[in-house]
Parts: sequence; structure tokens; C-alpha cells
Amino acid sequence: MQPILTKLEPADYLTTQWSGGSTTQLIIAPEGAAYADRDFLWRVSSATVELDESDFTPLPDYRRYISTVRGDMTLSHNGGDALTLRPGDVHKFDGGDDTHSFGRCTDFNLMLRKGKADGTMRSLRISGGAADFQAEQRAETILLYCAEGAADVSCGSLRRRLAAGESLLAKNAAGAVFRIDHAEHALLMIAQAWRAEQPV
Repeated sequence: MQPILTKLEPADYLTTQWSGGSTTQLIIAPEGAAYADRDFLWRVSSATVELDESDFTPLPDYRRYISTVRGDMTLSHNGGDALTLRPGDVHKFDGGDDTHSFGRCTDFNLMLRKGKADGTMRSLRISGGAADFQAEQRAETILLYCAEGAADVSCGSLRRRLAAGESLLAKNAAGAVFRIDHAEHALLMIAQAWRAEQPV
């Protein structure tokens, strides 16, 4: 089946304000779901944190991956030891944890509904040359987000140029190989999600 690649630009995203900054939703599944209803399968978003300290909204029905794409963030879960994330670092945690953050930054998030969805998130930093990335065999949705710089992303005969703030949404691309080249100091965040076959 031919992959379907859709380039997303900032005008395609949904941005909302919160007390400590703003959150930009890049994609949500199923299409048309609302974050506020807490019944979505997965969601990819990026938030600006403009407070020196903040508390995460509890999401006990979700597992989360988080990274920063600008600035450092220090997290503490349930009063435990602090963990500092720098741009491109990826951290997985339970959305139900009592999570406190320190530091002003722009983060990048993948949320997965427990028992109904699974997925993964990683970063790829490249400057010049080329790099390959193979999608998970189960992936239903793949989102490649250009956090900084610019790069060409291709899958088979399809190619798209991404600038900072733009994304490539891939469907029907499970197991496909993506090539990233002509990169200009690019940091790409790659989120993948699929429906769970059994409780996770």
C-alpha cells in the first residue's frame, strides 16, 4: 500500500492558552477527538512553559513521552529524584504521576491511552549527510516534527521539505524506511502510535 504523506504547517495546528504558556496540538486520534474529553487514543503536542515552576495536569489514563526542543526542563515525579531533560532527550512516564517541572522551555509530548494505544517517541539530530529511520511494523500514525533547522524527508518516491515548526504526517507507512537528507542543523522529533492489541 502506498504511503500517504501530508505536510503540516503551523496553521494546521490547534493552539490553546494555559496559565503558564500555550499548548499546540499537532495531531490527535481519532480525528475530531477533543483533549478536554480525555477519551482520545493518542495525541502529539508541543507546549511553551513560561513559568520557572509548574505542575503537570494529571492524566491517569495515559502513558506519556516528553522531550524538550528548546531549553532545559527538570522533572520530579511523586516527590522523587529530579531528572533534567535537554533538547532531544526523551523521557517516558505515567500520566498519573504527580509531576512537577522546573525551567522555561518548549517541550514535545506523545500521550497514549493505557490499554488502548501504544507507541514510541525518539529524536534525530542531523547536520549535513543523511540518516535513515525505519517505522515500527505496527505504526498506524507517524509524525516527524522539525523542531529546528530544515531537512528533506522522503519515503519511497515521495519527498517533502520541512522547515522549523513543520511536520510530516505519514499513514500507511508501517515498517517503511524514511530518509532524512539535505539537513541544515535539524532536530527532528519522531512520534509513532498504534492501537494496542492487548493491555499495555
